[in-house]
Amino acid sequence: MAFRAAVITFPGSNCDRDMAVAVEQASGTAPIRVWHGDAELPERLDFIALPGGFSYGDYLRSGAMAARSPIMRAVIAAAERGVPVLGVCNGFQVLTESGLLPGALMRNAAQNFICRTAALKVENNQTLFTRGYDAGQTIHIPIAHHDGNYFADEDTLDRLEGDGRVAFRYAEPCNGSRRDIAGILNRAGNVLGMMPHPERAMEAEQGGSDGRALFASIVEAALITA
Repeated sequence: MAFRAAVITFPGSNCDRDMAVAVEQASGTAPIRVWHGDAELPERLDFIALPGGFSYGDYLRSGAMAARSPIMRAVIAAAERGVPVLGVCNGFQVLTESGLLPGALMRNAAQNFICRTAALKVENNQTLFTRGYDAGQTIHIPIAHHDGNYFADEDTLDRLEGDGRVAFRYAEPCNGSRRDIAGILNRAGNVLGMMPHPERAMEAEQGGSDGRALFASIVEAALITA
């Protein structure tokens, strides 16, 4: 059975094509492109991706307007049914603004846009997104954000840590994120939000291929449960 994925595009998305190419490279099947104004998702999806960019120009708060677009009602419903959802950069912001993930993404501590490759530590490799990595492995993934400073109260942070829901952590302080958190999971483990861009690290020509294992993990998980 072919892997069925959807990549959501909002006004201002600029990494949706990169995400679609990465999904196709990992699965062999081009994902379905879905517009923010659509009210429904395609049926029988194995995976949904919310890409990076500047949805709605980052007005109000980054991701706040996109979180209330028509398609997000369907994305939330799919996530609650257990469909894997990945939000990268602006997609992570949309996931927090929609309530699918706790916390918020704030302005970087240094008040500047950061664009470079960051070293990440794989904190939990027992998830459908990270099973292709080793526990504690250091990987190198590009980052490009202005509002990537992850914030949550201490109780929420303690719950994330205690439940193994911190998927990735910056190997060194990067943007002010509490406890150097780079990516978190929902309680059920089927929603991952991360600021770094794994879709930009799929092959050596991009400077590294450490992102490929994430997409391969998602495809493998879908085949196991099919």
